[in-house]
Amino acid sequence: MRRPCCPLSLALILFFSGAAAAQQLAGERPTTISEIPGVIAADAKWELVWADFKTADGIVGTPDGGILFAQEQSDSIRKLDASNRESIVVTDAHGPGAVSMDSQGRIYAVQRACTDPGRPFSASCAELTRVSIVAPEQKILALSFADGKPLGRLNDLIADGKGGAYFTVGGAFYANPQGVVSVVADKDITSNGIMLSANGKTLYVTNVTGVLAFDVQSDGTTKNRRDFAQLEGDKGADGMAIDSAGRLYVTASTGVHVIAPDGKHLGLIPTPRQPITLAFSGPDKKLLYVGQMGVVGPDGKPWTTPQGVRNTAMTMYRIPVLTEGFKGRPK
Repeated sequence: MRRPCCPLSLALILFFSGAAAAQQLAGERPTTISEIPGVIAADAKWELVWADFKTADGIVGTPDGGILFAQEQSDSIRKLDASNRESIVVTDAHGPGAVSMDSQGRIYAVQRACTDPGRPFSASCAELTRVSIVAPEQKILALSFADGKPLGRLNDLIADGKGGAYFTVGGAFYANPQGVVSVVADKDITSNGIMLSANGKTLYVTNVTGVLAFDVQSDGTTKNRRDFAQLEGDKGADGMAIDSAGRLYVTASTGVHVIAPDGKHLGLIPTPRQPITLAFSGPDKKLLYVGQMGVVGPDGKPWTTPQGVRNTAMTMYRIPVLTEGFKGRPK
């Protein structure tokens, strides 16, 4: 059941007061958008639509033009609709760290349980992390690897549209609909983001400064690991999305990298803050939503936390694009 969420997040207060549009906010870096033909115009501007002292991670677009996001600290999966109204979609979500959705509307999540290092009891967390379907029905896909070892603190996932999901935790793995976990890659890889091509035949996995690609077989397992693209000297490759032309969009330290279907680097969309997750949504999926680290505090300065306390604050921005996100599935 979707429930209204209150109080309003800090960004919405700033947004509706006009402060966000009036000037560059504290903690933001200047952005000059250069044209990427067919992707984004040179005069495109970022719009601030949400912020909070908690995360908005692993985002995915919804068919009505909104986005879903995971908020680990509140144990919930939330929605930001096309008018920037926030609501709660799934409660008691066991520390969700990323969300995916298939064309049937099933919501998948990596559930980190009580492993958040910002929680004082995380060191003694006894609850197993897992990969699950959380709505409309609930089903645990995986609680452990094939050898019985627990999954650990999971990163990201993408539903395969067949009842299974690919996920990352150090390496990359696949949980089939029966819950059998197989290895995509667990050697010489530091993964985070994971994404399928439009036809589902290629799996992409970030690897710090670049992206790896794998061929997907009929049973969901993979083969033919190869280097697909490099991020032109950037690092911290994280979330990914695809557009209707098969281009891949990758967040890293300086912004969103745009990669052609053949792996050629087409350009960078610089971001006001360090981005970690992104998805296409809005009318005709022609808005690119990007979750970015940091937020403005009540005093108008960058929000900080005491030494040793993890700063989970995030801001969500969106920007109009010339292309359309892939419409064959939510992400």
